[in-house]
Amino acid sequence: MGDSSSAPDSEPLHPNSPKKLLPEVTKIVENGDLVLDVIFENSKDTIRSTRVAQSKLSLREPQLAPKRKARLAFRVSLKVLKSQSKYFERLLADSRFKEAKDISSAFASLKLRNIKPETAEVKELPWIEIRDDDQATQYAHREGAFSDLLRILHGKEVATKQITMSFVTTLAVLADRFDCAPVVSKCLVGGLKFKWPVTNRKPLKDEVSVMSRNNEDILRQKILVSWLLGQPTRLQAATKEIIMNGSCRWSPFAEDDEASDATWWYLQDGLEQELQYRRQCILNTIASVQRHFIKLYTSRTRQCKLGYDSSAACDSYQLGEIFKFLTNKNLMFLVDFSPASLDSIADTSLLQIETVISTLRQCPSYQIDKNHTNCGLRTRILSILDFIHGLLSANSIPINRTLWKANRQSVAWLPSEGESKTPAESKPFHFTRSLAGDQRLRFENALGAEKFAKDVFTASSWDWTAEDQAQDNIPSTTPKWSLR
Repeated sequence: MGDSSSAPDSEPLHPNSPKKLLPEVTKIVENGDLVLDVIFENSKDTIRSTRVAQSKLSLREPQLAPKRKARLAFRVSLKVLKSQSKYFERLLADSRFKEAKDISSAFASLKLRNIKPETAEVKELPWIEIRDDDQATQYAHREGAFSDLLRILHGKEVATKQITMSFVTTLAVLADRFDCAPVVSKCLVGGLKFKWPVTNRKPLKDEVSVMSRNNEDILRQKILVSWLLGQPTRLQAATKEIIMNGSCRWSPFAEDDEASDATWWYLQDGLEQELQYRRQCILNTIASVQRHFIKLYTSRTRQCKLGYDSSAACDSYQLGEIFKFLTNKNLMFLVDFSPASLDSIADTSLLQIETVISTLRQCPSYQIDKNHTNCGLRTRILSILDFIHGLLSANSIPINRTLWKANRQSVAWLPSEGESKTPAESKPFHFTRSLAGDQRLRFENALGAEKFAKDVFTASSWDWTAEDQAQDNIPSTTPKWSLR
């Protein structure tokens, strides 16, 4: 804050107090008729992490060291606050609140002395105390964000020069708290011209593509900001990114003390549970493909398609090669009845869905001899992977902010608490020749994919044999899937 300074770490005193220990006042507007007396409190963990972060960054302008407690005052317009913020409208105008009574009393006192509030001295104006802690943001320098929030409400330019993701996130959290998100959202798009950081990077050659903790921290902040400030396009992009890349918070091996207390590490309004569930549904669907064919090749039904020369040895050979391929690519793990064997299972919470699909595409065309050309997995799996890849581009994969707020139940994948599907609603999915040959599903944003992507990924079971069975062999509960 260039135009204000904080008092020593002590409890604030009202202007009527005998000691009259007051902070220097920042004039958001010169003729303001109200003073907001704000106390910012920081935890030890936030101060420690901020100091570590500052030591690693070479900033153009060195930032002030974070304090345990800072007190700042702001001269503002009561009329503007009430018109731009529903929070301040209720707090400062409703006579049931002490703050509104104090304002009325102070204005009455000024009127008796024929003093207009706009021209009164700072000490004569009503002072409204506000306390703000770092629990939601874990951001030590909230003074600047709050000061800029007031400037935005009064139609002025922000004073902060370096607009970071942490600053924007704090601004969004404050806008949500004080119920003034629309005006802040408008400023974010037009005034700040903030450049959103990129978190989904392409891995280098032979590099394991896993989202880092720092990248996920920024990605989650993007989700929170776009949700709070009404940025639907940003929200869809960010929620799809976390579904496709995963989260370290969703790991079954994560320790409780590893999670941050910041609000974006447990997204509000049911977003956290829904995003995790959508990812689980997609992974279950993809995993069902390899399980389906392993089950086929281990069954008594002959899979070799060489006619009179079909061979059980060919099926055994294909099964062995499929199993070897999946285990070598870490898409399947050997687990037996010993408890220690569970340690061989990898943590897949950060496994990228695109990586899984591209790895499955690498399945070679295994042949037991030169005559068995189409007996293996590759010929049968590629059309399935194209089909799934087309569904992953559907708009029903990420969160639609408008639909989620208007009618969450109609778009949610996660069943509501206590809800159980009836047998008629629990539909298995059968992959037919018509779906396998439909070229529309070979491309992203395929026409019609959005209509049933949710149903495919949330199906009760999957049959990936692309052969239309006889009508008498198809259960009555099996739906007939088609693009329309």
